[in-house]
Amino acid sequence: MSELSCPRCGRDGSGFAGCTHCRQEGVPVNLRPPLADLRGKRLDAFPGGVWGWPDALACSDAPVVTLGEGDTPVVQIAAEGGDLFVKLESLNPTGSHKDRGMAAGVSAAVRHGAETVVLASSGNAGVSAAAYAAQAGITCVVTSSEGLLPYFKSQMLAYGAKLAVFEDPALRTRMTGHAVENLGWYPLANFVLPAVGGNPFANEGFKSIAYELARDLPDAEYVVVPTCRADLLSGIHRGYCELEAAGLIPRAPRLVAAETATGAAFVAAMALDERHAQERAEVERQPSPAFSIGSDNATWQGLDALWASGGSALAVDPPTFMAEQAALARGGVLLEASSAVAVAVARQIVAATGSCVVAIGTASGVKDPPVPPKDDLDVTAAPSLAQLAQLGLPHDQ
Repeated sequence: MSELSCPRCGRDGSGFAGCTHCRQEGVPVNLRPPLADLRGKRLDAFPGGVWGWPDALACSDAPVVTLGEGDTPVVQIAAEGGDLFVKLESLNPTGSHKDRGMAAGVSAAVRHGAETVVLASSGNAGVSAAAYAAQAGITCVVTSSEGLLPYFKSQMLAYGAKLAVFEDPALRTRMTGHAVENLGWYPLANFVLPAVGGNPFANEGFKSIAYELARDLPDAEYVVVPTCRADLLSGIHRGYCELEAAGLIPRAPRLVAAETATGAAFVAAMALDERHAQERAEVERQPSPAFSIGSDNATWQGLDALWASGGSALAVDPPTFMAEQAALARGGVLLEASSAVAVAVARQIVAATGSCVVAIGTASGVKDPPVPPKDDLDVTAAPSLAQLAQLGLPHDQ
């Protein structure tokens, strides 16, 4: 872990709890490995996926743990004023973008010699970590909170993960930290408060999203990312920085943090005039149907991605993104509520700017499907032809 350093103060660091110097100043900052040098590579030859360019990963010397993640498609959806696309990370092996992070993170854990990985998770990350740990043949412990949806719980247990459920989310995080510090378990996600972000080597897996977007959608002017601790936002930003530094793209797109109005720490931070205040911005996060995003503090890694890309943060309220989720499903794209937040924000940007905008569809709506409207005909177990006709079946059938 000696290759890590603080992007804010420049000091070398180690471990996964962030920069100790910056924390003393009241600013939690995640450590990072150096950016990869992509000079000499051809973007049109990038095969996609986390391991498409293995030497671009800080854990490139690790044993490869993979389930075939990445190289996900981009689909266009109807929007007024410009072009709106969604990158379907929902088509990864366990149904979310977390597979990219866990492919890199579990590989780094194996390189580290870890026998047990641990993370605090309310769903997608825990499922993904459990799957990749199973593939690697090591133990996965997921600490979670009461209210964990049965879909997530059953998947974690099916993959062989050990599950510890806490009533208090803050206690969950603290106990995860104790396990890292006292039991020597390898962390795959954030375990400190205030949060700094997840495992820096796991976050490297998200760079491949930027590589794929640059290859498949080079005209994108904005990339909208559902945001909590900003691991995904920061990873995409790092990927674009590497591409731009190597001359593989003329300019990186603007990044936008998409949040629910019930926990919009980045919106609150970016509304402040000075970076000193932005770095310390906090809000009180409220429960939301988009439970996997929103945060009480704006992590430095996320702010850095917005500052450097000339981006911004936007929030939408639950009625807006729930309506978006239902509309997407009626168009054949079933995404979780958190992904619908990004699409709703992207739709606003398209309408306001007429730009080419892509939203990251982080996870499948199979995990928390939208409630269908109550306008469908309620038929009996053996409906008549007349009743079927009322449901839209052509009369000649």
